Amino acid sequence: MGLLVRIRKEWFIIGIVLVILSAKLQPSVGVRGGPLRPEITIAYFAVSLIFFNSGLSLKTEELTSALLHVRLHLFVQSFTLVFFPLAVWLLLKVLALTAIDQWLLRGLQTVSCMPPPVSSAVILTKAVGGNEAAAIFNSAFGSFLGIIVTPVLLLLFLGSSSSVPFSSIFSQLFMTVVVPLILGQVCRGFLREYLERRKPPFGAVSSAVLLMIIYTTFCDTFSNPNIELDPTSLLMVVLIIFSIQLSFMLLTFAFSTRSGSGFSPADTVAIVFCSTHKSLTLGIPMLKIVFEGYEHLSLISVPLLIYHPAQILLGSVLVPTIRSWMTSRQKAVKLSTLQPI
Repeated sequence: MGLLVRIRKEWFIIGIVLVILSAKLQPSVGVRGGPLRPEITIAYFAVSLIFFNSGLSLKTEELTSALLHVRLHLFVQSFTLVFFPLAVWLLLKVLALTAIDQWLLRGLQTVSCMPPPVSSAVILTKAVGGNEAAAIFNSAFGSFLGIIVTPVLLLLFLGSSSSVPFSSIFSQLFMTVVVPLILGQVCRGFLREYLERRKPPFGAVSSAVLLMIIYTTFCDTFSNPNIELDPTSLLMVVLIIFSIQLSFMLLTFAFSTRSGSGFSPADTVAIVFCSTHKSLTLGIPMLKIVFEGYEHLSLISVPLLIYHPAQILLGSVLVPTIRSWMTSRQKAVKLSTLQPI
């Protein structure tokens, strides 16, 4: 029973492994022009479904209480969409001198350009007991912001496929990302009571569709005999990803707890998770749109596929430690306010 519960809990991570193996065994099924017709079913319908689902599930009414905490939002968004990509860009200047696969290094840059996720940062903030409203707002706002900022950052740092002009990328983003998100929010306005009563599995639906996108991406790769994944480079990228996450978590923690920061311990928890987590749900479809036609698309996607489970694993491991720190800090603050002047 313990094993079944574990599998049910980690089904998405297991699913990623299985779809990549399936793509390796039978890549012809999911390639462009193959039976699944991913150039239509994935590029338009699957991506649109993910963002419609996100719009439908996003509880905008929960964000109003967090709206006025402008300093916190400014810190999170500027860190994740400005500092993060610039810092990784500088790091990659050094790593380019090593033997690590250049396409995996480009994949690290794509990770840095992604917005915060709608789910994992909120879940971990809630698990610790941090400022959940702030985490929800920044995850949601970052996702909307990412629709505009992330493609710009990707094109700025990596360039685009010569076969896909800039205007085409943004028109496709608008039709498959912005429009479905808005439609989802409009539908939520009419179906709110039903959705809150029935609680549909929004996360599971998006994850299942995402697995199909990952599958077709790797089908394209494995059908190309010129592409090989170097195991040493892959191991180095895994170590770099964990190092980046841990370093940035410590950095955001140090900045948000310094004297005069104005952030409460609960705010710090939301800042640490929202600033350092990156969205796979938004990221893979965006890469599919921006780098349509790249033969190395799946190699560029690999670091993001690693980053997603790594951020959940590292965050989950640190939950007890961060909760203990937050509780002790809150008690200290409460005692200081009770002491007579």
